[in-house]
Amino acid sequence: MPKEKMKTIKNESQYEALRDKGYSKEKSARIANAPNTETGKKGGKASPYEEWTREELYNKAKEIGLEGVSQLKKEELIDKLRNN
Repeated sequence: MPKEKMKTIKNESQYEALRDKGYSKEKSARIANAPNTETGKKGGKASPYEEWTREELYNKAKEIGLEGVSQLKKEELIDKLRNN
């Protein structure tokens, strides 16, 4: 008689949550055993503007063509870059 394969669930809590929502055993297992992915994460690797120096912010503003930024403070440059 062939041995029955032992089925394991990688993410038991996710499996149970899906079952509680009414998903089938098969679909719950498939989702819970899927490789973890970082969904919703943005692709950029640039640090937040708050970590940039005023000079870096100024250079970025000039690079993208913003005018009237030479006298702006760091916080004002950040606002201007974000709302461009």
